[in-house]
Amino acid sequence: MPSKNTSDSIEEYIKELLAQSGIAEIKRSMLADSFQVVPSQINYVIKTRFTESRGYEVESKRGGGGYIRIAKVHFSDKHHLIGSLRGSLKETMSEALFTDSVQLLYNENLITEREGNLILAMATNEVLGGDAPTIRARMFYRLLQRIDRKGSL
Repeated sequence: MPSKNTSDSIEEYIKELLAQSGIAEIKRSMLADSFQVVPSQINYVIKTRFTESRGYEVESKRGGGGYIRIAKVHFSDKHHLIGSLRGSLKETMSEALFTDSVQLLYNENLITEREGNLILAMATNEVLGGDAPTIRARMFYRLLQRIDRKGSL
């Protein structure tokens, strides 16, 4: 069994808070103290593991009474999810963002695990070549169109 690193432990702790009440409100410095890390480590975990493409909404207030509030986004239906993903789509898309977005489609039961794995295999930098980020964004847009029309692939 692989050992957990500190970032994994922080992510797990925040997910436990989310499971309890649906919203995790944390003070960066207090969380950093309890895990014996610098506050920037907390920022790193939040910025990389609680992203919009993974289905989270993050609100941050800085200052003395500052906090970070994380909520899992619950979509009313598949059209709401697809609209949200389309709205955040740019002209280019990194492989990591693409992977997170495909995972979200799987988590929301809009694609099967097999479909997701096939899609991910076809969208790597190695397969797409030099213009991969632009091609990947266009692929994802078309994928969303297809899912929205058909209900699934």
